[in-house]
Amino acid sequence: MQHKCRVEVIDKKLFPDYQKAYLADPDSGVCPFYKIGDVTIFERYGGEDTFWTAARGAHCAEAWDCISRYIYTALQGGSIMRGWTNDERMMIACCNDGTRPVIFKIERLDYKVVRLEQPEAGADSSRLKKALEDVPGVEYAQIRTDKSWAEVFVEKDADPEDAALIAAANASGYQVAGID
Repeated sequence: MQHKCRVEVIDKKLFPDYQKAYLADPDSGVCPFYKIGDVTIFERYGGEDTFWTAARGAHCAEAWDCISRYIYTALQGGSIMRGWTNDERMMIACCNDGTRPVIFKIERLDYKVVRLEQPEAGADSSRLKKALEDVPGVEYAQIRTDKSWAEVFVEKDADPEDAALIAAANASGYQVAGID
């Protein structure tokens, strides 16, 4: 099983009374760095390691200090917050700016990589996507023709059978080189 981490900005708060009482610029306003709905995906597979590269400039230092430990845990396949949230693959966290905090939803995305060989004549990636998504335990699939693989994201507490993934690929005109 492989793991990615999805970080989404879900809210921004403002405490103007604190800004007026404590800041050099009492009208600083909300955090200018993030927008609600911003999403960053971190991954470590196939030569990619965006934990070390995507954060450069993608997150402010205060926020990165607060959320990077959860991202790293997710990328290693660990429980982000066992017993605290209703899904141990997810955490709600915020930066430590006390006058204008940004709220993040951090999610571990579990997936299998179905490495594909040269497709047969008439093979169709949209048909492959649908066939993989029909396998029990699969939440959704992304076909990466640029990498010659499919990423099969799994439902919570699921582990789709490799044989079923191979059969789905074969029925769609693809041969499987392996599953990671």
